[in-house]
Amino acid sequence: MNKRDFLKSAGAIVAGGMISRLGPAQQQPAPRENWAGNITYSTDHVHRPANVDEVRDVVKTCSKLRALGSRHSFNHIADSTQNQISLEHLGQIDIDDKARTVTVGAGVKYGQLAPVIDARGYALHNLASLPHISVAGAIATATHGSGIHNGNLATAVRALEIVTANGEVIHLSRDKDGDQFLGAVVGLGAVGVVTRVTLDLLPTYQVAQTVYQNLSFDELAHNFDAIFGAGYSVSLFTDWQHHQATQAWIKRKLQPGEKHEWAADFYDAKRATEKLHPITGHPAESCTEQMGIPGPWYERLPHFKMNFTPSSGRELQTEYLVPRERGYEATSLWRNCATRSRRIYL
Repeated sequence: MNKRDFLKSAGAIVAGGMISRLGPAQQQPAPRENWAGNITYSTDHVHRPANVDEVRDVVKTCSKLRALGSRHSFNHIADSTQNQISLEHLGQIDIDDKARTVTVGAGVKYGQLAPVIDARGYALHNLASLPHISVAGAIATATHGSGIHNGNLATAVRALEIVTANGEVIHLSRDKDGDQFLGAVVGLGAVGVVTRVTLDLLPTYQVAQTVYQNLSFDELAHNFDAIFGAGYSVSLFTDWQHHQATQAWIKRKLQPGEKHEWAADFYDAKRATEKLHPITGHPAESCTEQMGIPGPWYERLPHFKMNFTPSSGRELQTEYLVPRERGYEATSLWRNCATRSRRIYL
């Protein structure tokens, strides 16, 4: 099955409510919203199992059920008029030094996982801009990080544990299950309730990031690959004014003890002289360290710190997947109709 057919099929399964049979649930009195506040969930019946056996019981007793992650989705894919299941109490983290993997419960967030593995000398290849999202939810929706040589977060998945619609526990792995595994990783909640995820680990590393201001879109048009390839991770932000990216965030991976000298100019953009928030005018205290100061990978690859409200809080985001060779063309087309979107992110 090709990617387009899989996404269509997965969407149909999710819309139909795959997971089975109705049962009691805990009650939540206050209105429940997603992170952006654009969706109020349609049920107060939220199950919060403490282990996999309890997940199986919930699945077997509910006629309709949707899995709820860390609520950073901007659409109704996790909504239900009957039952939701939250895996927030599945918080185990198990490191396998021999296999160089870590297995995490579906409730674990990247901001919780990263310091644990870093303390053992390990890292992940990539992180999203927000460390507040859950591992299981991020990989199920193909959440990206940045860097033209880095796969999205789902590419680090080595194995999955899933509770299917009949309450059966299945295990899928990259080594043994081929296309079946690949189709399940970005499952959009349609395959079942993911209870554990195993990720590949790398040796820990350090990253430094610097921000440049006012990068002309004319430079982007002629140097698109060079600009986005200028660091381990590169993101551009724009308010769609003045034919420019207001900020270019460049993150570079460093060898132990290495100090990187940052040029004053980057394709005529000027190096920032103070720490910045991606949205011009917002306080920068919630953002990860800049100014070229080296630090642990997990304190630089995200744009925002774990212990602060991510980004500006109640905002909507939309993502498009386009071939990189048509990246500037897509940017130009979106500029013609966008008035409030602020980020180009690769």
